[in-house]
Amino acid sequence: MELIQETPDLAAYLAADEVIDHHHPRVRATVGRLARAVADPYGYARAAFEFVRDTVPHSQDSGDPRVTWRASDVLEQGTGICYAKAHALAALLRAEGIPTALCYQRLADDDGGYVVHGLVAVRFGGTWHRQDPRGNKPGVDARFSLHGERLAFTADRESNEVDYPVLYAEPHPVVLSALRAAPDRPHLWKTLPTAL
Repeated sequence: MELIQETPDLAAYLAADEVIDHHHPRVRATVGRLARAVADPYGYARAAFEFVRDTVPHSQDSGDPRVTWRASDVLEQGTGICYAKAHALAALLRAEGIPTALCYQRLADDDGGYVVHGLVAVRFGGTWHRQDPRGNKPGVDARFSLHGERLAFTADRESNEVDYPVLYAEPHPVVLSALRAAPDRPHLWKTLPTAL
């Protein structure tokens, strides 16, 4: 699949904003801890991915009712759904000068409908590579890889699932709106976007 930048300006994929707040002290402190243990940008990107994937539980898996959406809040509270975890990873990577985009899939849900799933893409060697920090569990084994995707889920075209090709510099408005409006995760689960 050919990934398409929403904007040709690569600087947009390094920017901080209200959601990907990589200027926040909590984000900067996490970056400092991760960066001390690695030797190069690839090692840092992998460490940041594994940190978000493994130490920030997906709130549905853990039963945590809190809804986070800002990267610093995800790191402070240690919880988030796929979108929030993608925001946290984007902040950690952008803080170290690694262009990072937000991207999405539309996947079938357990109720016979669809739900939008969030992940990121990182740019190395002039190419974008999608990564999924959702968090592993039985049946899900996402890995950091620049040599073939190792995502949590593979879109099944026969089931009308979709890999959206657009790489967003900021969270998609329907995603951010759902996160901000939800008082808790059970409510959010009823209002998750079904398409972009």
